[in-house]
Amino acid sequence: MIKRLKVRAEGLRTEIMAIYFAYRDPRTPWLAKVLALLVAAYALSPIDLIPDFIPVLGYLDDLIIVPAGIALVLRMIPEEVMARARGKALTVREGSGGIPWLGALIVVIAWLVLLLILTWLVLQNIHKPA
Repeated sequence: MIKRLKVRAEGLRTEIMAIYFAYRDPRTPWLAKVLALLVAAYALSPIDLIPDFIPVLGYLDDLIIVPAGIALVLRMIPEEVMARARGKALTVREGSGGIPWLGALIVVIAWLVLLLILTWLVLQNIHKPA
């Protein structure tokens, strides 16, 4: 059973990478690109809707939201684009495998920028007289 889960997890990683390559393809519709970006950001993000330390529910959102988002994105991207993107993803997974680190770094930087903007907005509103 654990081996089967590992195989499925590897397949999911390959699909996420393929979605990244499809996102960069000009034939991909803009709505699919936006959704692909959101799904990838959520999959790579250290912040979840339900924190992982909550028993069962913490991992349940990852087991439902990410695959559902991937399935929706896959329906929106043309099949020929996905076929080419999957080929690229398999090549990268067999080679260097450097793309996931870049994606994770981008997501962490985006969260830090968002946190800084939020902090700035809160500090601006704290010092305003009512």
